[in-house]
Amino acid sequence: MLFASPGIDTTAPKATRIDLFSAATPQMRAFHVTWLAFFVCFFAWFAAAPLMPLIKTEFGLSKDQIANINIAAVAVTILVRLVVGPLCDRFGPRRTYTWLLLLGAIPVFGLAFAQTYETFLFFRLAIGAIGASFVITQYHTSVMFAPNVVGTANATVGGWGNAGGGAAQSLMPLVVAALIGLGVEHAFGWRAAMFVPGVAMVAMAFVYARYTQDTPQGDIVDLRAAGIELDGGKATGMAIFRRAAANYRTWMLAATYGACFGVEIFIHNIAASYYVDRFGLSLTNAGLAAGIFGGLALFARALGGIASDRIALVKGLDGRALLLFALMLGEGGGLVLFGHAGSVTLAILAMTMFGLFTHMACGATYALVPFVDRKALGGVAGLIGAGGNIGAVAAGFLNKASATPQQCLVMLGYIVAGTAVCALAVRFSTTHKSDERALLDAALDARRNSDRSVNGALPA
Repeated sequence: MLFASPGIDTTAPKATRIDLFSAATPQMRAFHVTWLAFFVCFFAWFAAAPLMPLIKTEFGLSKDQIANINIAAVAVTILVRLVVGPLCDRFGPRRTYTWLLLLGAIPVFGLAFAQTYETFLFFRLAIGAIGASFVITQYHTSVMFAPNVVGTANATVGGWGNAGGGAAQSLMPLVVAALIGLGVEHAFGWRAAMFVPGVAMVAMAFVYARYTQDTPQGDIVDLRAAGIELDGGKATGMAIFRRAAANYRTWMLAATYGACFGVEIFIHNIAASYYVDRFGLSLTNAGLAAGIFGGLALFARALGGIASDRIALVKGLDGRALLLFALMLGEGGGLVLFGHAGSVTLAILAMTMFGLFTHMACGATYALVPFVDRKALGGVAGLIGAGGNIGAVAAGFLNKASATPQQCLVMLGYIVAGTAVCALAVRFSTTHKSDERALLDAALDARRNSDRSVNGALPA
């Protein structure tokens, strides 16, 4: 059976450390499988983006039609992200992720058969649902890891998964080039290449169902059926969503995430075409240049989470918010420089600079998410995740309305810098901070006890 129960262990705690080279525990299996699934989803989500110069020529697309395609690619994700958070609370991340992978593969394959602008736009819109994978990824690691490492865990799986977008920028043009080198026509080459991410998604669905479980104790549906109390209590679905929506911190972080992750998605969609149109690079070289931005996710998002966990040891939750504020200011400044860059060398340097801040800000945002409201984690994660895509859609409309992409990038930089104040607005009550500090201290004590136990078991 696809969803065979992994069993229940009521004594299993959240992980207080990240054993990076291990998959022996449910926590670390979830860690590795979820970032890999997220990588595959992001690869599929942006597989068509670096091929747009070819697709533009085949379909004779106008500037507005290309802008519509880029907006469609991220628009539907807003709605799906709102839905999958509560679905995780009700059915668990394992079942939710498996079905998203299976259903999301359909429009990826469908894109290969598009013959008109309208059908291409439709499938590009439907592919956007894959972007909701991020919410499930963050939910899964949030319930698997203790407060002392949850920020690092969330940021690392998010960053490694996001790197799928950068991999698509670099690899998809190479796949097409290889097919063309074998004698395949351009029009068939990009279509055949779309089968690579589609097949990967189907395979990943079975891996996720087979090798993960929802929580350290077992699957959520099994725990609830056995009468075992969950972190979110008995509330499910819309009750959790309403609780999350009533928390102002959710909306502040949704705004910051729109200004960092939204920018990340926007850059993934336009970067390759920007380097071709502005600097005259070939499709392959433009893909490699654009891939640098996505490649930063391999470490930069994790760095944001690690920094957030470290500063929380000294400054608590307020320190996490202050770090996010500083990172977003850096992102805004880097975007302005990128828009003003007059050579490809300066553009790549500026892109690397603002990309570093962007990815770190994404990691720092979701390092805060688990602490907003533990009883509404799915709703909080979904709403903040949707905020990221609202930012991407807004950036797409800004680009459509701007005279040039450069003008759009500069304006976007100033908007991001202004949105940084939302991070400062995220504040917690004394009681909230005290409760979270107690949980953090308990996690640190558990880790120290574990270290002493391991060291004591070693021979002298």
